[in-house]
Amino acid sequence: MSFSKVAVVGAGVMGQGISQTVASTGTEVELFDIDADHLSLSIKSLSDEMDREIERWGMTSSEKKAILSRIKTTPNLTDAEDFPLIIEAIPEDLALKTSLFSKLDKVCPPETIFVTNTSTLSITEIGAATARPDKVIGLHFLNPVPKIPLVEIVRGLKTSDETYEKIKEFAATLGKTPVKVFEYPGYVTTRIIVPLLNEAMHVLMEGVATAGDIDNAIKLGYGFNIGPLALADKMGLDVVMDWMENLLNELSDHKYNPCPLLRKMVRAGHLGVKTGQGFFKYDSDGNRLTEE
Repeated sequence: MSFSKVAVVGAGVMGQGISQTVASTGTEVELFDIDADHLSLSIKSLSDEMDREIERWGMTSSEKKAILSRIKTTPNLTDAEDFPLIIEAIPEDLALKTSLFSKLDKVCPPETIFVTNTSTLSITEIGAATARPDKVIGLHFLNPVPKIPLVEIVRGLKTSDETYEKIKEFAATLGKTPVKVFEYPGYVTTRIIVPLLNEAMHVLMEGVATAGDIDNAIKLGYGFNIGPLALADKMGLDVVMDWMENLLNELSDHKYNPCPLLRKMVRAGHLGVKTGQGFFKYDSDGNRLTEE
């Protein structure tokens, strides 16, 4: 199913990627964020990323122009009142998400479908903050959204079959292969990747090998396109730690306890690509710098 227009709440990396992906199908997008200055910076960031795609021959200038023309921005949540589909992409914090959906529930008509991009939190609990839990569902996109062909469709306990089928069809219009997931902490992708990232960090902390050699071992040994430490840098080390802490809280399993090295790096503000420093160093365009 295609929607005439889609609202995306949250103008961070994921919100930008979702907006681009939806707009590339010819759909009008309204991108919301409480900070008007952040919205301007987000559009610039999105434009810069598409320029890099043009340089790599992955996109044309006319395609970029068309996509950006379909993305409008606003800091006013009340502007979402007439959208048939709203996708939330704010930070991975249950209190923030339930508060947002509670507000949207009062603004939007009862037929509006609410989608959350959460990677670890309970769809059921988020839906319970609204009067429409049957119309609340998870769409867990992976970063970078325009390039990753997968999306997890996560059903809460009260998500209706009708809502699921509409979102499954919507995912297909975005060119994504959907994986149906029944609610459980971490779903499929996050639950499986987190222990790998955590163990790679422990191997580095224990001095078994360098960051570069750890990543090369996994890439060459198991056919990965990117090593676990570079992947964590790309995801954002603060985001990865949030995932681990949410899973640890839900499942009480030590394998999700964040590595002390990860905690130290997050406290130091070394968050990966977005800060230029993580397990590796990066330039302002996000390209990894050669180690000396």
